[in-house]
Amino acid sequence: GDHTRPVPMVAAARPRRAIAALLLASSAQGLMVTAPTQQVSTIVGVSRAAAPTMKVSRRTATLAAEVEAMKLYSPDEAVALMKKLATAKFAETAELHGNLNLDPKYNDQQIRTTVALPHGTGKTVRIAVLAEGAAADEALAAGADIVGMADLIADISAGKLDFEVLLATPPAMPKLAKLGKVLGPKGLMPSPKAGTVSANPGEAVKEFKAGKLEFRTDKQGIVHVPFGKCDFTEENLLANLLALTSTIEKSRPTGAKGKLWITATLASSMGPAIKLDVAALRSAAGAA
Repeated sequence: GDHTRPVPMVAAARPRRAIAALLLASSAQGLMVTAPTQQVSTIVGVSRAAAPTMKVSRRTATLAAEVEAMKLYSPDEAVALMKKLATAKFAETAELHGNLNLDPKYNDQQIRTTVALPHGTGKTVRIAVLAEGAAADEALAAGADIVGMADLIADISAGKLDFEVLLATPPAMPKLAKLGKVLGPKGLMPSPKAGTVSANPGEAVKEFKAGKLEFRTDKQGIVHVPFGKCDFTEENLLANLLALTSTIEKSRPTGAKGKLWITATLASSMGPAIKLDVAALRSAAGAA
């Protein structure tokens, strides 16, 4: 029975080892903890020093206090309040942010379309057109800023994107395939669905100059769409908002399940978010 003697020693050694490991871990933790706290205090010091210059936050807080957080505003109330709170020194853009019940990783749950705002966007857009011959002349006559084919394609592939809208005639489309990597990420790739591929580029140029704009769902299924400037009249902003709402309703994807809207919010470029009553918005737009 000699071999049974070492067992108690092993058992006794175990707690000692556990305590040693615990001490080691806590001392290591102690070391780890001290370094970041110094950094944190320095960071806090810096932000305290910088605090007096942060005037924006005070302005933002004042404006946000004007909006009732739990209230769902009717479209006309929301537009009036957004205009009142657009107090920046420039004409702020009015934006609709629609959180839609869509999962855009599926092709049948995406929206990519255009809307013709009855009172325009209030913004001058630079339009480039890929066209040759008579179509190019037509585009220039309609007010296109840049018109070309091989030379314009060369500029685009070099990353020179001096425009906000790119229109293409059908013959230009095969040549555009290689520019997908440049145009795709910026949302500038012409597509028939978006109204940016047209055999009548003159007409398309006039429409986009008059306030037609393209929009699409982002990866979260949200649409962010400008619908005018806050120096527009309330009536014109409301008409633009309702035209946009109606377009979103008509573009409901085939794969959409149940109700389309989760929430809808209005905001100016520098103003607070104003939650909309979706039912009132849809009914005003003639969708409900």
